[in-house]
Amino acid sequence: MIHVQSVAAAFSAAECDHLALIVAEAPAQAARLVGQRESNMRRADLVWIDEVAGAEWVMDRLIEITARANREAFGFDLTDFSESPQVARYDAAREGHFDWHSDIGDGRLAARRKLTLVVQLSEPEEYEGGALEIMPSGHVVAAERGRGAATLFPSYLLHRVTPVTAGVRQSLTVWAHGPAFR
Repeated sequence: MIHVQSVAAAFSAAECDHLALIVAEAPAQAARLVGQRESNMRRADLVWIDEVAGAEWVMDRLIEITARANREAFGFDLTDFSESPQVARYDAAREGHFDWHSDIGDGRLAARRKLTLVVQLSEPEEYEGGALEIMPSGHVVAAERGRGAATLFPSYLLHRVTPVTAGVRQSLTVWAHGPAFR
């Protein structure tokens, strides 16, 4: 069965605060889609964690969460994390969003993505809209909005972030890679 796995409190509030603080000091870039220069499909700013001093602990935590969830729920053949985790900032001033998409497709690394992990960094009351929605088996599932909660799902599932209508939503995303699905 295709499903979505939630891990409540994967990151503590203090860890979310610390990550938000060090990311705020790092230069951000506008989100782009692989192989595209500009698109209205996504409006967000990104900071790549590998480029942020003091964030080395984040990847260790993401590996731990992914390994546990994969053992308990997915059983995928995972081999590595070939891409840096990213913190995305979806701002109401730009109607931050990311339309329906999957995380596999064009590009050498994207084709190897097997599991997507998204951690909610913002408090749910800090923004309106901005729901992470995943579509397994033809129905929409809303991800947990609790601060520090992790949501994991197969990277081939369609998902989106609805437009942020007030405030700012921040999330942390990483992909676990492995050999192509057969």
